Amino acid sequence: MRRRVGLILGVVLLLAVAGAVAGRRWWQQRAPYPPQTLHAQATLRFVDQATADAALAPGNAEHAEPGEQILLGRVSWTPPAEARAGDSFRIVLLDKRRRLMPGFIAATAADPADVGAGSDHALDLAEERYPWLRGIGAREINGGFWWPGSAVTASVDASPVTLQTVLHRARPGTPPEAAVATAPVSVDDLLVALIGVGPDGQVYWAQRLLN
Repeated sequence: MRRRVGLILGVVLLLAVAGAVAGRRWWQQRAPYPPQTLHAQATLRFVDQATADAALAPGNAEHAEPGEQILLGRVSWTPPAEARAGDSFRIVLLDKRRRLMPGFIAATAADPADVGAGSDHALDLAEERYPWLRGIGAREINGGFWWPGSAVTASVDASPVTLQTVLHRARPGTPPEAAVATAPVSVDDLLVALIGVGPDGQVYWAQRLLN
């Protein structure tokens, strides 16, 4: 009898622990705010080098050679009051035709420390969940993984964010796994998305802002 009671208590304890783990995981993945509350907007246009330099000052804009295209964008949102400590956003620019991101993006905000550029696992998670973001995740190269493209990382209070990139001419012989967005494109070819990311890198949601 005691053995049976002990077994039952053990099962109950195991179920309680499993339930607590599942509950914590659900809480971590749950978005503390929906994207609609941000009223996020994005603009994107072609500019000349002088305009790009002025928009990124006192930082440095990427330099374009003759025949290359300079894109200047602005993404704004209402900072969410319900944000958790460590929440952040990813701003993605994606060529919809070839499913490629720019190789580099420069970004700035009122506080330049609130923004950065690069790639991380959050892009992989967003790509898995949203088919329209296919192309933003890592690619496998020789048994490892590599992100050839670049996105903007921003704090939830960074709005508005100014971003700039140069689309260079395609280089013949570039391996597919190393390909990035190249000129020529039209603005309508380019998608701008905002991705909500939690403190542990979990993806809350992704919202398509432009195209």
